[in-house]
Amino acid sequence: MTGTTALHRRPHPSGKGRRHWLAHLILMPTALVFVAPLVWMTLTAFMPDTDINRYPPRLWPSHFTLAGFQRIFTEDDYPRWLLNTVIVSAVAVAGHLVLCSLAGYGFARLRFRGRGVTFALIMATVMVPVQVLMIPTFMMFRNLRLIDTLGAAFVPWLASAFGVFLMRQFFLSLPRELEEAATIDGASRLGVFFRVVLPLARPALATLTVFTLLGAWNDLIWPLVAISSEDTYTVQMGLATFAGARHTEWSALMAGNLAATLPLVVAFIVAQRHFVATMSFSGLK
Repeated sequence: MTGTTALHRRPHPSGKGRRHWLAHLILMPTALVFVAPLVWMTLTAFMPDTDINRYPPRLWPSHFTLAGFQRIFTEDDYPRWLLNTVIVSAVAVAGHLVLCSLAGYGFARLRFRGRGVTFALIMATVMVPVQVLMIPTFMMFRNLRLIDTLGAAFVPWLASAFGVFLMRQFFLSLPRELEEAATIDGASRLGVFFRVVLPLARPALATLTVFTLLGAWNDLIWPLVAISSEDTYTVQMGLATFAGARHTEWSALMAGNLAATLPLVVAFIVAQRHFVATMSFSGLK
């Protein structure tokens, strides 16, 4: 009787539970579609050339080899390109965190004449195609003698309209009472910003870091315009040299892509928990 009673008392799946089950049923095959290219790139990076050039292609290597990694790390300037990309990305992330957070806080909290118009003009730049700005930017950088230097690669990434918008929206959701309490205790405006606001803005800063890192690390179009010396190549420009019209070194290309992708994957895994955090809950705690 007890077992029968427990069986009858077992709750039936609710409509919400069935919807979640259906959503996961749809999302799992979708996730496999996006993971498949990464898995294929990883397998190709460890494949010998005989398996890569075989027709029909092999789905699994006959044996694993590190020839592609040895090629990019010993015979080419890949370590230098990787170092250049790390420098460009680090400067870009630091510039975004400092400049965009300051600008976003100013637009969210400070009252000054023309604030709305200035913010609207900044946001209007998002609608301007990058290709339209390339020639004026190139001419400006040429006058500043930044062409063919790492400065040409990271200066355009020091700040962005998206970063300013993201930080502004985040600061607007922060309760003003926290800042007013710090002001009553004698903190200055900058003291409130650095000691109270920024510690609460870690979710937004983590999100901005990941987006900036992705953009600066994978940028190819502008470096192709502004950089011509192999010593200042970024990793994306260097990998483009492995692909040719007549011959492509697939093992080296995939090994380089895999080595360039792993830092981004690690950065996303580290920062993903901050994506779901809200400013209101962080402030109330």
